[in-house]
Amino acid sequence: MKKTLTAVLLSLTLAAPVMAKDIAGVKYPDTATVNGKELKLNGVGLRKKAIFKVYTAGLYVETPSKDAAQILNADEIRRVRLFMKRDLKKDQITEAIENGFKKNAGPNLPKLQARLETFKAAIPAEIKEGEELILTYVPGKGTNVQTKGGQAIDVEGKDFADALFSVWLGKDPVDDGLRDGMLGKED
Repeated sequence: MKKTLTAVLLSLTLAAPVMAKDIAGVKYPDTATVNGKELKLNGVGLRKKAIFKVYTAGLYVETPSKDAAQILNADEIRRVRLFMKRDLKKDQITEAIENGFKKNAGPNLPKLQARLETFKAAIPAEIKEGEELILTYVPGKGTNVQTKGGQAIDVEGKDFADALFSVWLGKDPVDDGLRDGMLGKED
């Protein structure tokens, strides 16, 4: 009887989906649907700079993993949803992303530079506290950039998506704690 109960409890624990998470007052649902596919919330994190809360981030993927390389290597739909915790000007956002991009893109940077410029041009002059920046990679289509006040664009290439998502998940992320949270390592 004890073995059966233990086996049932273990199977329920292993099969339990990630539930909606709340971080810094922002609720991230446990799933998101993109192109008819259901993505699962892999994890959430908070980006801080000094003592300031900058944004929260939720990572949605088809196949959840605590391994950043596995997520980046998979040619599957993935999404990062950034919720601003303070007003940010375009140059603050683009400079931070470009620095992370440069740290993680390595020798691919020269061939990605023009697409990085296209990406930066899509960021509005300011993203206000409470607004979102949503980045969604879809295989064969590229990375879609959505903001309230900016132009929605698609930037082609998995190589670009991998470099962009490496800003948060790469070997040299913008914030180690944020990376761990997005990978579900800080539950």
